Order: sequence, then structure tokens, then C-alpha cells
Amino acid sequence: MSRNTGLFAAALCAAVLGATAHAEPFAAPRTDFGHPDLQGTWTNATITALERPDQFDRLVLTEAEAAEWERRTAGFFEAIDNIPEGGLQAGEDVGGYNSFWMDPGTRALRVDGEPRSSIITSPSSGKLPYRLGARIKLINFMGNVINAFDGPEQRPLGERCVVGFGSTGGPPMLPVLYNNNYQIVQTPDHVMIHVEMNHDARIIRLGGEHPPAQVRPWMGDSIGRWEDDALVVETTNFHPGQTFRAAVKHQLLLSPEGVVTETLRRVGEAEIKYSFEVEDPALYTEPWRGEITFRPADGRIYEYACHEGNYALPGILAGARREEAEESGGQ
Repeated sequence: MSRNTGLFAAALCAAVLGATAHAEPFAAPRTDFGHPDLQGTWTNATITALERPDQFDRLVLTEAEAAEWERRTAGFFEAIDNIPEGGLQAGEDVGGYNSFWMDPGTRALRVDGEPRSSIITSPSSGKLPYRLGARIKLINFMGNVINAFDGPEQRPLGERCVVGFGSTGGPPMLPVLYNNNYQIVQTPDHVMIHVEMNHDARIIRLGGEHPPAQVRPWMGDSIGRWEDDALVVETTNFHPGQTFRAAVKHQLLLSPEGVVTETLRRVGEAEIKYSFEVEDPALYTEPWRGEITFRPADGRIYEYACHEGNYALPGILAGARREEAEESGGQ
């Protein structure tokens, strides 16, 4: 190779590498009124839970670790459908849903291409930073859910079809055992997030002020603003009845005075990066943060007719009355 040819090849390589290094970032599509377009039907289903399980000691997993975790999770759901030989015995624990009714996702959460062991990114432990008193309050709440059957007001909000289970409607919006789909619709002045679980609808105003402290709607009061290509949403004025949020994949507290700040940014044709921060000094020793990826969902969201099919709640209360009668000798 001549000296000139070598110099030309080196220059060509440098140009190609330079072009790759300075590749244009993804440009979010725009609505007709100029805002970044987040619209569509999305899912945040994942086997990764809010808090980090004890089997992992760091946030980012290797692909091999993620694959093994996914394989074990698939095996767990297959085992749910294995009915014991001879069938289930009447009057005993017959278990809960089989896997047909579940849709928790099949893969570990991936954010920025990295497999994640928890949704929580801060604190670094991947655990909720409860104050001691708050942890005791959480234990008491969970004890009441297990043992309180005097009336429907004592049962969880999801059981009563008031809002979705856990924090599925948010904020923060967290995945649960099924119905992890969200439809986003935008206007020049509002963003609506239709949550499949319980058919909740979050109406986010763009600009304005929060209402007086005594106005406390379900899922709080959300005000949004655009910062470059990101939708930033601040939510306050939480309903006191929504302090305890329990689902299979997370149990958390959020006081009426808590503040949740969310950021939704379209980072690809098929990806929204959702990050959030929870500030609640009454319950936590420090703010805590998390990240989730929303991906396109297949099909449309259909009505979650919770009340129409909610035969479980009267059955639970009737069973409690029957048990009380038996314990009192039928009196």
C-alpha cells in the first residue's frame, strides 16, 4: 500500500467513526400542535418489581443473569397451572388465578438497553427508604388487609373497584400482575393517560396551579409542562384513602402531603422512558427514584368492568360472616 493510499484509508476510517460518534439522537415525532407525540397504547409489563430482590446485589444485571431470571419466572407460572392429581379439595385452599388470567410480562426490565433488577434506581440498595414509624404503619396496613372483614370500607381499593390495584394508575405508575396497559391521548392543553386497570383516567393539565389542600382527588392532582422533548408532571393533593398501595409486585405508602414528579420522554419509535421521583419526608428518610420503559402494546384497551364482575367482595364478606357464626356456635 502506498503512503497516499494509507493516508486516504485512515482518513476514511476517521470520517466514518466520527459520523457514528456524532449520529443524530432520536427526534420525537410531533403532534399537529407541535408537542412531542407520546400518543398510543403502551405497556410497562415486566417481571422486575419495584424493589430489588435479595438474590441480586446491584441494579444492572448481565444478560445471562436476566435470561436465567426470566427462565425461572416462566417455570413458576407453568407450575401454577399444574393441578394436583385427584383435583382440588372442596373447603380447602384452592389457590388463586391460574396463569391464563395473568399478564405480568416475561422479561426483565430493560432501561437504556440494560437489564434491571429493580425499578428503583435510588437509593442504591434498591429498597424503599422507610422511616421506622412508616414501616410499622405499612405492617399494620398489611395486617388489616389480611384480617379485616367487617365491611367493604376495610378492603383494599382495588378489591372495591375504586382505583386499580397497588400503584398501577399512579403516580408513580407501576406494573402489577395483569392489565399493564396505558393509552395516552394529547390535546394542546391536556394529556390523558387511560389506565387499563380499573378503567382509571389521569387528566394532566398543562400549566396552572394545584387546587387548595382540601381538594384531594383519587391519583392526586397532576400539572404538566414540556421541557424540551420531555413531559414533566408534578402531582400533589393525594387522597388520604390512597395512602396504602398494595399489589403482588409492590407494597408502598404515599402520604397525602407527598409529591411525585414524573418524566415521560419518547426515546425511540417503540419506547418511552418513564422516570419518577417520590418526595415524602413524613414516610421516607430521603427521596426515592425509579425508571421504567413503556413499549407499544398489541391491540386496543377494552373496558375493565370491575364492578360488574366483582363477585369476590360479597363472597369475602359472606365467608367472614359464616366463619363468625361457626366460631360462635351458630348463634
